[in-house]
Amino acid sequence: MGALAIREAAAMHGMVNRALQGFLTTTYGDAVWAEVRSQAGLPFDDFEAMLSYPDPMTSACFEAASHVLHKDHGTLLEDFGIWLVTDPHLEPVRRLLRFSGARFEDFLHALEDLDERGRLVLPALDLPRMTVSHAGDGRFVIDAAWSLPGVSAILTGCLRAMADDYGTLAFVSLGPIAGDGHERLEVQLFDATHSKGRCFELGQVCA
Repeated sequence: MGALAIREAAAMHGMVNRALQGFLTTTYGDAVWAEVRSQAGLPFDDFEAMLSYPDPMTSACFEAASHVLHKDHGTLLEDFGIWLVTDPHLEPVRRLLRFSGARFEDFLHALEDLDERGRLVLPALDLPRMTVSHAGDGRFVIDAAWSLPGVSAILTGCLRAMADDYGTLAFVSLGPIAGDGHERLEVQLFDATHSKGRCFELGQVCA
């Protein structure tokens, strides 16, 4: 994946920026976040979850993190996506996604409603807009658009982690990135009951 472009027109909700900060601090430590913050030129120590920040500021943080950690953007964004649904502190995110259906296939179809569901909770929250097409033989094509590039890599990490969560054997791959900012990924389902998966109950979190 090429360098992350900076777009001037939109603002990113602070929850996304705060999540990036949380990913870097919990995974790599406070010193790494301090270096990322310095290289990105942030005029403060921490993002506030309920504020909005210019997209260039968010992009600068991803760019700086890639440089500090010596990781290409695609790998960093995919790791971020995995963390979003596997970190114990973000169990509510995982539970919100599991409410989408009892099967991983149901979860994939429900991705089209993710942006709308997010806005019901926080009207200013900008989540990726997705369309999901079933291409037959267990193959799904997901087209996604977001105000920042790289959403397909983040979703790749999320979907791989969620497939494991459901106990589904699936292969997730990146597709082409269109010039209009739309990105694509493909999911091939092989075995819906490959493993037991993680426990999930509507009424409570189970071990």
